[in-house]
Amino acid sequence: MQSKATTPEAYIQELPEERKEVIAEMHQLIKNNLPKGFQEGMHYGMIGYTVPHALYPGGYHCDPKQPLPFMSLASQKNYVSLYHMGMYPEESVNGIYEWFLKEYSKYSKRKLDMGKCCIRFKKMDDIPYPLIGELAKKVKPDEWIQYYEQAIKNSGKKK
Repeated sequence: MQSKATTPEAYIQELPEERKEVIAEMHQLIKNNLPKGFQEGMHYGMIGYTVPHALYPGGYHCDPKQPLPFMSLASQKNYVSLYHMGMYPEESVNGIYEWFLKEYSKYSKRKLDMGKCCIRFKKMDDIPYPLIGELAKKVKPDEWIQYYEQAIKNSGKKK
């Protein structure tokens, strides 16, 4: 179920007690480490970190009224999820997918539970907070815009 919260703080407050501290810490880490230019807010019922229209007027191609998504953080039923749009395995931004895979094993003994750009944390006591902070630093807004535009351009060529 998507949250109707209008701010990250309201989102965190509506979470079950066992998730509040985890999401609050992850949110603060991301905010503290994201390069200048990204903006936090609520998007699609999750805490989102986006490139605002002031930097990228075209917005998200699926809904140009929305700013360009970059990262999201959510408390799901059975896990906490962190979405990083630049970590698609086939062609990640600046090779961060490969970097993350290599680094993850240094922070956790558990097997990485990851989809295309979604990292799932089922055990709250095994979240690699320092690694999440490092991940948030890896891509600047202009790099993300360049990658995004190239991905959109290339998607039209795939048939």
